[in-house]
Amino acid sequence: MSRKQAREIALHLVFEMGFNQFEADEILTDRLDESILKSISGEIELYAGKISEKDSTYIREVVKGVATHLAELDELVEKNAKGWSMKRISRMTMAVLRLALYEMKYMQDVPVGVAINEAVELAKTYETKDTGSFVNGILGAVSRQWGMGKE
Repeated sequence: MSRKQAREIALHLVFEMGFNQFEADEILTDRLDESILKSISGEIELYAGKISEKDSTYIREVVKGVATHLAELDELVEKNAKGWSMKRISRMTMAVLRLALYEMKYMQDVPVGVAINEAVELAKTYETKDTGSFVNGILGAVSRQWGMGKE
């Protein structure tokens, strides 16, 4: 499994947390269980195969990190989504933004440019091309505010 695939699985879990029914630990325990992964692998190719320890560690860190820093991440989105209320942003787009912002700020092994580019691609995959531009605009604005650029 690649980091890209692990990121996509992490996105699914962050999205699921967005429904406020689950805690990060509960989702991670339930969804990363080998028998659960095997049961859905026939329907969703992404889940086929075993998740490596490295990828599992990444997924767990990101999902728990997003849960821990949720208010901070949402505030960043709200400040940088010019002309958009938080209610207008879909749950999937919020999940993409939360994941990317967490990676940008807290994941030392993820270059800012990679976090942004991967978020844009995920937004295009799960939403629309226009959503990719929206995500790029918010993440680009945040990276400039932080003086990060697109390393």
